Amino acid sequence: MADNTTFQAAAYTAQGTTRDKIALPEQLFDGTVNMPVMHQAVKAYLANQRQGNAATKIRKYVVGGNQKPWKQKGTGRARQGSIRAPNWVGGGTVFGPIPRSYAQYVPRQVRALARKSALNARARENAIYVIDLFDYDAPKTSRLKGLIDRLGVTDQKVLILTDGVKPNVFLSGRNLPTVHVMPYSDVSTYHILWSDVVLIESGALGQSLDPIAEERVAERPARATKNVAAKKTTKAAAKKVAKKAPAKKAAKTAKKTSAKKAAPKRSAAKKSAKKKGK
Repeated sequence: MADNTTFQAAAYTAQGTTRDKIALPEQLFDGTVNMPVMHQAVKAYLANQRQGNAATKIRKYVVGGNQKPWKQKGTGRARQGSIRAPNWVGGGTVFGPIPRSYAQYVPRQVRALARKSALNARARENAIYVIDLFDYDAPKTSRLKGLIDRLGVTDQKVLILTDGVKPNVFLSGRNLPTVHVMPYSDVSTYHILWSDVVLIESGALGQSLDPIAEERVAERPARATKNVAAKKTTKAAAKKVAKKAPAKKAAKTAKKTSAKKAAPKRSAAKKSAKKKGK
C-alpha cells in the first residue's frame, strides 16, 4: 500500500519551542505500509529475545537405576529393568524440553521494508516530531521531561531517535518509564510500533535546522515558595508546643506526688511535738 504523498512533520527545538513544519524525506516516507512484513519482523525480534534454557533430564541423565530391581521371571510382577524408567517416580522425562535456539532470520531487505512501513504508519498518524538538535552537556532528566511535557505527550510512549550515539540524552531518559532513547541507525520495527510518538533528531534525517530563539519557560511564582516556608515554620512550632505540653504535665504530676509523700512526714512531726509538750 503506497501513496504518492508528501508527509509534513511538526518541528520543535530541544526545549519544546514550536518551529515551522518540515517535509519528511520522500525516499523513506513514501506511504508504504506492508502489514505482513511488519508482522514477520516483530515476530522474529521477539523470538530472538528468548534464551531457550528450559531443560529436563531424560532417562540416561538420571542418577541411579543401573541395577535390575528384581529378576525377570517368577515374581508375578511386571518385568522392570531400572528404577529410573519413565514409568517410575523419579525416573527420566519423556520428550521433555531441551536447550534450543528460537532465533529467526529475516533478510536484510525485508527488515528495511518493515522498518520503513512502521515509520510510514506513524507518519500517517501525525505521530512523528522532528527535534532540531539534542545538545546535552550533561545528563538531566528534568530537561528531557520538560520537553515531553511541552509537547503534550506525557501519557504516551515516546521513542527518541538521536543522530548517532548520545550518552547524555540516553541517561536523561533512562529513568522515565514511558521514554526510550536510542540511535536512529539502531531502531527496529518493534520499537517504532511500540511507541505512540516518535521524536527524530533532524540530523538523523539528513536535514539541518537553523537555531531559533527559545521561548522562556514559565517559572513557578515566588509566593508559592513563601507559603511552603510558612507552612513548614508553623508545623515546626506546633511540634515544639506538642513537645513542651507533656513536659509540663510531667512536672505537675511530680509536684503532686512529692506533696503526697511529704504530708505523712509532717503529720508525724506534729504528733511528736505534741507529745513532748505534754
